[in-house]
Amino acid sequence: MNVALVIRQRLEQLELEQRDLATAAQVTESYISQLLTCKKPPPAPQRTDIYEKMADFLKLPRAELVKLADSQRKEELKKKIADPPAPMFQGVRDLILRKCAPNREKEVAEIFEKQPFGELERLVTQKLLDVAKRIAREELQSEEWLRLMARFGHRSYEEMRVIVLEFLEIDVLSVSVENCVAFLDPLIESWDIDLATFSMEIVLNRRVAPRQPTRFEFVEKEPEQLSIEEPGFREFLKDRILSGEANQEEIEFLRELRFKGRRPTPLYYYRELQNLRDPLHFRTR
Repeated sequence: MNVALVIRQRLEQLELEQRDLATAAQVTESYISQLLTCKKPPPAPQRTDIYEKMADFLKLPRAELVKLADSQRKEELKKKIADPPAPMFQGVRDLILRKCAPNREKEVAEIFEKQPFGELERLVTQKLLDVAKRIAREELQSEEWLRLMARFGHRSYEEMRVIVLEFLEIDVLSVSVENCVAFLDPLIESWDIDLATFSMEIVLNRRVAPRQPTRFEFVEKEPEQLSIEEPGFREFLKDRILSGEANQEEIEFLRELRFKGRRPTPLYYYRELQNLRDPLHFRTR
């Protein structure tokens, strides 16, 4: 028993058509057809809202479709893991290089060419996918955003929903040219990487993702830095008069403060907390 079979049987019982299910799920009839003929694998439940819409329409328990999808995907994952990684589609590599900062493109291209799908190429591709997928997950429920993306690609709203649902399913080993053209290309403005530290900055297209550039860094820390917590900080936390109004973000900032020689008192942390909250100490963007 799999997802496609359950849905086909339920459609027959309710005397409904695939187009009815497509309308209820807000996707194209073609997408539903490919799911029901197993030409496409069932999407991951945690990345999509399609199971909720289909279950409500078919009058099925939501957990039933989700459980079947999870089981089916695990079996397909076992088969995929057994296969060795294949070289990336040339069109995908071309697009990723085209988005690279001009002063870095030639050097990065030479590294890419040395291996079919080497460490640097996997790293860059994975980070671009991570950023794009995060935005896709956040905006999947936004009809306004989906219609904006649809206009960029000259597609319908339903087609764009299918594209986003499928994009959330891909991984670094299965990304295709179609994924890039439909989603990655309009979303990513540019990217750059420091080949010495591998810190990476990704700039998004402000028309569809109005946010600051995303930066990834690999930071080396001394082992002792990971475990040391100042005695004064612990006392500050225990004293509710001093720390009672501190939120989690402020507490984490104070915990990360490091000192050489002198040891701060609980009062120091209280005053530092007030400094954090004083707007005179910070410039407005």
